Amino acid sequence: MRPFTASIKRIRRRMLPLLGAVAVLVCGILPGNARAAGLLIADGGFGGVLEIQEHDVHVTINNGIAVTRVTQVFKNMENRQVEALYTFPVPKGASVSNFSMWINGKEMIGEVLEKKRAREIYDSYKRTRRDPGLLEQVDYKTFEMRIFPIQPRAEQRVQITYYQGLDVDNNAATYVYPLSTVTRKDIDARTTGKFAINLDVKSAVPITGMESPSHGKDFVMATHSDHYRQGSLESTEGSLERDVVLLFHMARPQTGIDLITSRQAGEDGFFYLTLTAGEELTTLDQGMDYVFLLDISGSMGNDRKLVISRNSVEAFIDELSADDRFEVMTFNVAPTTLFGSLQPANDAMKARSEQFMGSQQARGGTVLAPAMNTAYRYADPDRTLNVVILSDGMTEQRERQTLLQLIQSRPRNARVFCIGIGNSVNRPLLEQLADDSGGLAAFVSRADSFQRQAKAFRRKLMRPVATDLQLTIDGVRSYDMEPRSVPNLYHGSPVRIYGRYAGDGEANVTLTATIQGREISQSAALVFPKSDPDNPEIERMWAWKRIDQLLKTADRNGSRDPVLAEVIRLGETYSIVSEYTSFLVLENDGEYRRWKIERRNADRIATDRQAMQARQDKLERIRNKAVAGLGPQAAQPKSPSVQATAPAPKGPATPTAPSAHRAAAPRTSQSRDLNFGIGTGPVGPLFIGAVCWLIRRKRRK
Repeated sequence: MRPFTASIKRIRRRMLPLLGAVAVLVCGILPGNARAAGLLIADGGFGGVLEIQEHDVHVTINNGIAVTRVTQVFKNMENRQVEALYTFPVPKGASVSNFSMWINGKEMIGEVLEKKRAREIYDSYKRTRRDPGLLEQVDYKTFEMRIFPIQPRAEQRVQITYYQGLDVDNNAATYVYPLSTVTRKDIDARTTGKFAINLDVKSAVPITGMESPSHGKDFVMATHSDHYRQGSLESTEGSLERDVVLLFHMARPQTGIDLITSRQAGEDGFFYLTLTAGEELTTLDQGMDYVFLLDISGSMGNDRKLVISRNSVEAFIDELSADDRFEVMTFNVAPTTLFGSLQPANDAMKARSEQFMGSQQARGGTVLAPAMNTAYRYADPDRTLNVVILSDGMTEQRERQTLLQLIQSRPRNARVFCIGIGNSVNRPLLEQLADDSGGLAAFVSRADSFQRQAKAFRRKLMRPVATDLQLTIDGVRSYDMEPRSVPNLYHGSPVRIYGRYAGDGEANVTLTATIQGREISQSAALVFPKSDPDNPEIERMWAWKRIDQLLKTADRNGSRDPVLAEVIRLGETYSIVSEYTSFLVLENDGEYRRWKIERRNADRIATDRQAMQARQDKLERIRNKAVAGLGPQAAQPKSPSVQATAPAPKGPATPTAPSAHRAAAPRTSQSRDLNFGIGTGPVGPLFIGAVCWLIRRKRRK
């Protein structure tokens, strides 16, 4: 809260009557300081009343990549100008791709610049009382924006778009729209107008079901085909304090590879490969050892994080078998053990652990390293040791390097798993600890089921894990793959690989791995097209993943200086906000030209919207086909369906796709089942199914 408080005091001291100015303090990765998403409150010493007139969310999920577009309209209920503080939480692992606000009835799209330059340009406009907007990342979780003035009785429209790869577990993908955060208690978390969220879910792998753990039957679901479903939730004058959680289940009976590509004319392409372990990986029959590290520091008292953590550990321990052993350890500034040694997972020991955890209270600081060192002492060379950390990751910053070094010095048979609780969680640290140890990280929303999450996590550990994965592509030149080293492949948790490619045509993709000491290898023929305009979202996702990996690697090496130039270049090219780049919004195109700022993001947004419109047209045809057989006139020939478009916002029209793009030839697809042929031991046969987009649409000449 210190950066936030300092910024408030600084603005109050200066308090210039900026005409339409937006002062933004932002993070594009994790939730910001508010109790609900996208709230505008009167602040900065002016006071006043602001109401949410509209909160509309549209989500398109395309083969595990979600594009979320949030449009909100606020109204100043006062008869005078007010200053507003806008707070907006972005979910874990997401990349903000655009921020727009409407100035004089026109949508203005921001551009990303090096952070210092963006600040200098912004400050120059403040002195002349012009209309700049600045969007900065303060830390990994802070996303804030100031707007002044909002005119008497006037409305303000804003729109944010972000991209994310969804968490997938046990063939179920989870989408979370975060509404609940905790660090400001003075925000009215209700909307006086409409709150609506609509989702289009499209998947090459058949969808077998959809549900909402957070809103149950209030979430309306519609099935249009095996590969396309819709979800819709709408309310009026409701609370915005509860996260929206949606699960959709997919049928993946055997191990598979999925490929999606994106390529603009005359440029190298982008690809997105997903590796998923199938049901043929049978359950292991040997016991394992578990040490649970429960964070009881003061920050865990917020947002019921300690309660959820305790419940999650209890649910996890309930799933342990008689052959397993476990220990429970709490930590704040120092660790405390329950048993002092590994104990069998019987009813008596489970009851003792439940009683122990129920007595814990959140207090003190967070020092994780001593607890991890203690956990390592439980390692038995003949058994696998799973260290499971339940925490919000709010440890001292100076401890980060120590923790990364501890991961490297862990026992040979030890893996570290991290479970982050709530929306205000240090996801980068927890993910890096898990990744570096060959483990996994998972994150639990307040609105999700901790029992479901615990059972799903346990299932991963009960199946064989594929290690030492190597991926090679012959036939096209692949480069800049992220992550560079393919992580372990656990049952139910796909491995996602983003990369670039040059050349085109059929390529041989070979995957090698080790499962329970056996090396396996198999290849599949996939097509990398010369042109593919349908999935531009993976271009930004690749850039965001590359920035993330560059910074993580630099942190391991102790200095970020060698990677800063590349981080800034990627941010400016692909419009990615980071600690070193910021969004700058100017009042018109002429001002961008004056500062010699390329309109890269404006061009990219136009491309994104063109692809989105083409996708919506396809989905509309699927919906029309699904309902064509309903009613008494079903047998009669149907008239051609009217082309559907997304509802227009109360502002400037969204650019529509050119007709040539909408009329492109339909794509065909191809599947392969390939046997790794390792026999019928405890793993069973391992197959790779290549479910991919193989022949890409050709543009009209």
